[in-house]
Amino acid sequence: MSIEKALIERSSNQCELCGATENLSVYEVPPVTETHSDKCIYTCQTCKYQIENNSELTPTHWHCLNDSMWSQTPAVQVVAYRMLSRLAPDNGWAQDALDMIYLEEDTLAWAKKALAEDDDVKHVDSNGVVLQAGDTVTLIKDLDVKGSSLTAKRGTAVRNIGLTSNPEHIEGRVDGQRIVILTKFVKK
Repeated sequence: MSIEKALIERSSNQCELCGATENLSVYEVPPVTETHSDKCIYTCQTCKYQIENNSELTPTHWHCLNDSMWSQTPAVQVVAYRMLSRLAPDNGWAQDALDMIYLEEDTLAWAKKALAEDDDVKHVDSNGVVLQAGDTVTLIKDLDVKGSSLTAKRGTAVRNIGLTSNPEHIEGRVDGQRIVILTKFVKK
């Protein structure tokens, strides 16, 4: 069976991300070592264009990820994770979804691999270790949170961090509040 036929059968002839039924094609989820239906998704032209062109995202289109991120297909999970990671810095709903998504260890490694390769901005902790979206970091200093009476205590673990376009900033939740943290005050 050809890859496209296998994907049509798996997806019920719909985009595996947004559910569209027109202008569908095969998208190979990078990095591609061998072409196989397990390493591809069936997607519409709108999704495929925005996946391949980093600068042109329509956040409202990607609300579909709230459903597709729960797919049982690892390739769909990988693309959902990557798109949520790209959307998270500017969209709270995407960060919330990213905080909820669960990926098996090998699937998460696959998802993060291309993110690290595509990302021109490198976020490093106080020790120079490169940080990636989804990492857990520890605060190395008590931090007063601006606009709040909250003080984030030294030693607090911040799980599932989000990266921003500024290499000196990361985002994370401390005591249920989403805050921006300077990378020089955390360690992996």
